[in-house]
Amino acid sequence: MTEISADARVHYHKRLTETYFFLECGPDARMQLNDELIPVEPGMCIMIRPGTRHRAVGKMKVLILVLPKFDPSDEWFDDEAPTPAPTDSIGHSECGAN
Repeated sequence: MTEISADARVHYHKRLTETYFFLECGPDARMQLNDELIPVEPGMCIMIRPGTRHRAVGKMKVLILVLPKFDPSDEWFDDEAPTPAPTDSIGHSECGAN
């Protein structure tokens, strides 16, 4: 169980699918999915597919099912610059670097 008491930061996953099951919700609890704010209440369930920008807004207690297993390296934020690929002394990027 995850207790959310402050607005989360908008993020997305490239590989993970998350399913939020809402156990308890404050009166202003919402989920942001891309540009849409959705009011949530206890008993609701929302599946979040890879690539969907999302965050929890307001106070809530949720069960979060993540498939495949949660991997913290697959949490991406639009407001962070990507890490540049390492280069050799000539300035070539390594093969397979992101």
